Amino acid sequence: MSLPIAQDVMGKPSDMTRAKLDTLIDTLERRGDQALVQVFTAAETEKWSYRRVGEQVQALARGLRERIEPGEAVALLGTTRPEWIVAAFAVLRAGGVVTPLDTQLADDTLRHLLKDSGARWVFTTAEHRERVGAAAPEARIVLLDAGAENRNSWRALAGGAVALPENHADDPAALFYTSGTTGLPKGVPLSHRNLEFQLDVLARAEIALALDRVLLPLPLHHVYPFVVGLLTPISLNLTLVLPYALTGPQLVRAIREGEVTVVIGVPRLYAAMFEGIAARAAGGGRIAGATFQGLLRLSRTLRRNLGLRLGKKLLYPLHRQMGTQLRVLASGGAALDPDLNWNLESLGWQVAVGYGLTETAPLLTIAPPDRTRPGAVGQPVPGIELRIDRKAAAAKAITGNEGEIQVRGPNVFTGYRNRPEETREAFTPDGWFRTGDLGWLDEDDYLHITGRLSTLIVTEGGENIQPDDLEARYAAHPAVEEIGILQHEGRLAALVLPAKAIADEPERRVREAIGEIAAKLPSYQRLVDIVLTRKPLPRTRLGKIKRDELVQRFQEARAAGVEPQETAPLAPEEMAAEDRNLLELPAAHATWQWLAERYPKQGLTPDTHLQLELGVDSLEWLNLTMEIGQRTGIELNDEAIGRIETVRDLLREVLNAAGRRERLVDPLEDPERALNAARRRWLRPRGLLLRPLAIGLHALIRWLMHGLFRLRVFDRQRLPESGPLVLVCNHASYLDPFAVAAALPWSRLHALYWGGWTGV
Repeated sequence: MSLPIAQDVMGKPSDMTRAKLDTLIDTLERRGDQALVQVFTAAETEKWSYRRVGEQVQALARGLRERIEPGEAVALLGTTRPEWIVAAFAVLRAGGVVTPLDTQLADDTLRHLLKDSGARWVFTTAEHRERVGAAAPEARIVLLDAGAENRNSWRALAGGAVALPENHADDPAALFYTSGTTGLPKGVPLSHRNLEFQLDVLARAEIALALDRVLLPLPLHHVYPFVVGLLTPISLNLTLVLPYALTGPQLVRAIREGEVTVVIGVPRLYAAMFEGIAARAAGGGRIAGATFQGLLRLSRTLRRNLGLRLGKKLLYPLHRQMGTQLRVLASGGAALDPDLNWNLESLGWQVAVGYGLTETAPLLTIAPPDRTRPGAVGQPVPGIELRIDRKAAAAKAITGNEGEIQVRGPNVFTGYRNRPEETREAFTPDGWFRTGDLGWLDEDDYLHITGRLSTLIVTEGGENIQPDDLEARYAAHPAVEEIGILQHEGRLAALVLPAKAIADEPERRVREAIGEIAAKLPSYQRLVDIVLTRKPLPRTRLGKIKRDELVQRFQEARAAGVEPQETAPLAPEEMAAEDRNLLELPAAHATWQWLAERYPKQGLTPDTHLQLELGVDSLEWLNLTMEIGQRTGIELNDEAIGRIETVRDLLREVLNAAGRRERLVDPLEDPERALNAARRRWLRPRGLLLRPLAIGLHALIRWLMHGLFRLRVFDRQRLPESGPLVLVCNHASYLDPFAVAAALPWSRLHALYWGGWTGV
């Protein structure tokens, strides 16, 4: 048979079956007022119903239909928000190709992707408008965060009487760019058929059930959150919950207040989540820490040996804080460590895992919550063929039953955009897609991933090493923050980021730590060459090390003997994913920009210690907080300052203070904004049933205050009979409000609003 060739997203369909996504989009507004998405802001939440989203999608799709060609790529560059979802569905329904792009792309990469995709239209936000304009001067920029009065707003495009097209199964639907662990990202076109196959698979897997509420903390430029976190819940008529930020308090807030039952996440998110829980338990004292660890071990033993799920009962206080309704943690995008899997299960949650690639849209295997097997990534999904090719493994002298994982099925793409040569290399002569991953199938057809063919290191002695596995062993030492392993001049080498806690003599202490770990490993797994770095290792948004950049960084540092101290502030695109996520929030971004201006030659990074490296003492803190307040409008109190050591701590405290500031807005200046929706309902006039009850309670209070407490009222005649009135208590007693109520006539009291601190 002929080899697959690269398909352009403008290609013509060969299958005239109508796309199911058309029907999904067309029925959104018929689902009524149920919330499609609940968005958390610093102050409160905002809900967009299915009807509202559906109406907006239809209007925008008609506007786009008159402006774009069938199969034309339309780029979306922005954080996850309702307007992004509306734009994506509108592009699909108008016959275009959704092209999600990472907001944290370097400028040169963004320029390449916009050119490679051929996008003439880019939906973005005001924050990224200038970057997009510089990267693609000819593109039409549409703002997702502008009002209808702005001619560049997405709302200004909506409307029109043109009929929407009928998409077909083999029409292109989305264009994703791979994370780029090696080289520039490659364009992966996916058809309506590819995406619809996944929706059917996930519906049958029953990871999410009716009435579930799904937390989506991941950016939508990757196929995993786009398909599993966005399309699937909406196809099942569920509600999506979007957190305000990816910090621990904000995630817990979204889970609790959003009544989340399912989380769509990645291993790094769950690792941080578990570490935070364990650290909080340990911070409660020796007894609390020991109790937590003991209950965790007991739950794990019962789960592994007897199949009993008692974590929610044994660790009920934890679930009461996090939200007792949380049920499932779905993990994808990278391998979930088996030990972390067991820990999450032992805490009382069900874990669902899967495996796939962008080229397979994405899932190839899946293990639903009731069928997980830690260490495996599930069984092949129905409808695809999966085989283990031993020839590719034998070529690298790999023995045993593992080989390259190869697949074919309706979810597999047809070829990379504009890269015919790489497309030919990606498929076998008989049409199977080469995943490039190594693995093996057990007796129950559970797939086990052992690494990547491309990253496999074969030592001079013929031993095979998967760097991911070895990195995990070395990174377990407290002195090692991050480590990237590579082969340099035939020897096993590593680039190491020391832990923040070892500021003194980091090189000596890291080498001692590496030696301590190496003593427990086979000789061929011991590192021969070590270079320290002061910057986080280059990673994709899903946490995978960018191997080509790792090699380059190591070589530069190795040639210099030691990596030179950076003088300019660290560029955001070089930061770890968690820090880049922090900078996407306006308050944190403004603070970082100001710090970069104030300390332009101190090699500023999120790990920079404010006192030890920048010399911020008590007097300097006064200037620092005043200038941050002037720049951002945010004030830091002494308690917050006491928690700050590094720049990262400062950014987090600014973010938390921003949230508090939004919540504690001056009620005299903006009373509506000072109250959330639940509290505003108390401002409504009393109904027919409550009015008699209020009169009765007022009579009871008057009797108690005048009779029992001998209340005496003077100068009541000085109160105006109508018009505005403010009464201020002297806080001499918690009974002040009752005394005021008893002193006022009903004509005044029934129209009086009360303000106070609910914390009492």
